Amino acid sequence: MRAQFLPFHVPDIAEDEIQAVVETLRSGWLTTGPKVKQFEHDFARYIGCQHAVAVNSGTAALHLALEAVGIAEGDEVLVPTMTFAATAEVVLYLKAKPVLIDCRPDTLNLDPEQLERAVTQNTRASIPVHFGGLPCEMERILEIVRHYNLKVIEDAAHALPARYHGRMVGTIGDITCFSFYATKTITTGEGGMATTENADWAERMRIMSLHGISKDAWKRYTAEGSWYYEILSPGYKYNLTDVAAAIGIQQLKKSDRFWEIRQHYAALYHEGFKDMPELTLPPLAAEGQQHAWHLYVLQLNLERLRINRGQFIELLKQRQIGTSVHFIPLHLHPYYRDTFGYRPEDFPVASAAFERTVSLPLYPRMTEADVQDVIETVQHIVKQHRR
Repeated sequence: MRAQFLPFHVPDIAEDEIQAVVETLRSGWLTTGPKVKQFEHDFARYIGCQHAVAVNSGTAALHLALEAVGIAEGDEVLVPTMTFAATAEVVLYLKAKPVLIDCRPDTLNLDPEQLERAVTQNTRASIPVHFGGLPCEMERILEIVRHYNLKVIEDAAHALPARYHGRMVGTIGDITCFSFYATKTITTGEGGMATTENADWAERMRIMSLHGISKDAWKRYTAEGSWYYEILSPGYKYNLTDVAAAIGIQQLKKSDRFWEIRQHYAALYHEGFKDMPELTLPPLAAEGQQHAWHLYVLQLNLERLRINRGQFIELLKQRQIGTSVHFIPLHLHPYYRDTFGYRPEDFPVASAAFERTVSLPLYPRMTEADVQDVIETVQHIVKQHRR
């Protein structure tokens, strides 16, 4: 057994990030300013998109994206049930209706065929989520949304850096939203980014992210600025700070190296578990795709085990291994159940998957010895409790 507990996640913050924050603090510019602009520029160049708008969370990015494409009261937005709270709640911010969609049993990504069946005359957009970092079936999804003249806002909170048919996630849908929360593949502590090829949407998101004030409001505190500003629309307080952006600039430089480590550790997990019929492993990326490996999600084949998922997690914890569960599907939460009348049987794939999923530790701060500890512990628990 390990001597020390292995957390589910620890961010990889090094001296580069610390020094960048110190320099920003000494510059006297703490909130939105030149560091944010640099981060946006660097991120757009990395993704290969025309426009990147930095904000204070992935949730803010999603909210701004929906507002920018014109989602309004009474509209319907198609959202996977297998996702985090943010994906659907931003639809409700705009008094629109989130319509939940079941997932595929293998990838846990949104099922395109279920998506098409859910389209009505009130549907205006869809928010596919790249679960765990594996891109959704965007070719089929885009075919559907274009046929019905819908907008597609990608939730790429897990998907940096991911590729689909050779294209970076962030250049495929109408707007793509990334998260830089502490557990994500790169972090700013709290933060997010929206990418798009549409200059009008980018400008709208930028304005609405800071109270709906006219362009470059932050410059009014610089020598080139003016005290004068205009409120163009009742906006939000979603701007990213220069302190956070300073971290992001350094993290982005390491994004490819972080991914290489994640991919290597995921391959070690795959090798360690491949001969265990009690476990269903997350699918690998198809040719021409790149899995970001934000998460490594096992599905327990419970009919082959004498323990349930909760007991499996507790046994790992007792042996000093941290885990998580992604996600409790939205339709199982009281709000969605009570408000929209959703039942577990309405989403049979997600409901069944929820009982079986366990997310293992996967991050660059781990060592190969840590990964091996996880593999051996999972193997031990499975062998002790197989039917």
